Amino acid sequence: MMKAVLVDEHTKRLSIGEAADPRITEDGLLVRVQATALNRADLLQKRGLYPSPQGASTILGLEMAGVVEVVGGNVSGFKPGDRVCALLPGGGYAERAVIPAGMAIRIPDSFSFEEAAAIPEVFLTAYMNLFLLGGLTHGQTVLIHAGASGVGTAAIQLVREAGAVSIVTAGSEEKRRTCLELGASRAIDYKAGPFAPHVKEATDGQGVNVILDFIGAPYWEQNIESLAMDGRLIIVGTMGGSKVQEMDLGLLLRRRQQVIGTALRSKSPADKIRLTEQFASFAMPRFADGRMKPVVDSVWDWEQADDAHEYMEQNKNTGKIILRVHS
Repeated sequence: MMKAVLVDEHTKRLSIGEAADPRITEDGLLVRVQATALNRADLLQKRGLYPSPQGASTILGLEMAGVVEVVGGNVSGFKPGDRVCALLPGGGYAERAVIPAGMAIRIPDSFSFEEAAAIPEVFLTAYMNLFLLGGLTHGQTVLIHAGASGVGTAAIQLVREAGAVSIVTAGSEEKRRTCLELGASRAIDYKAGPFAPHVKEATDGQGVNVILDFIGAPYWEQNIESLAMDGRLIIVGTMGGSKVQEMDLGLLLRRRQQVIGTALRSKSPADKIRLTEQFASFAMPRFADGRMKPVVDSVWDWEQADDAHEYMEQNKNTGKIILRVHS
């Protein structure tokens, strides 16, 4: 048995309890987890609104960083003691996790486990949505909503390193300043009024090529208005609501716009391995030499998981909220 953060079915409170150890697979790595990170999916799963994929751990946690303890019989290139981080379908809030070896990302020597735990979910999500789904290329412009979030701060850096331009929305002066420091060309205060006019002004009336949106329905009309000809709207989340009352499909046709829904968690292990390999090839040299960095807002003891969740609910974070796991 191992220790893990468990959810009380009645109160939905989190506490440390015992869970069965994960079983190593021939193609996998058994990792002793040193740090994990919060994602909004955790808040939903805790309430029973976002169940784990079939066969995945029901323990919260979509990413982790730790030390390899056992190497599967079919695995080469890794050994016990290697430091790795990885995406998970679940199980990050625990002492141990098993991952397919192909999804393991070696942690740069200069990174702490807490910094490494801030990489997998947000950077892989941003990379997939910007480049594989959004088709963003050098010189194009992307609008990133929730620019100071984990995915937002990752996306700003990926856009910058790809030679593209980012415009962000964020709700506080401190968050907007952080976005600009990371490389955003403009940071819009979404609380001060509509963002679409600012996007049009920043793009000389042309609009942006790609939008990463976590808000959903409340932003629908302004998002479509902000898209350029042949623009792609990537729906990453629906924090503000999922049902749009009216939709002018004619506008999509006239401007050849695309609306794309996305979810990383439900992708197959094979797809996640391919994504990890593509991302690592692009990003790891940039992490190693300092061109990119994981943005850590705060580090909490995993016994404080409930407090960390409340902190995220209040949208206080800039970058990732990390849980330090004790074993």
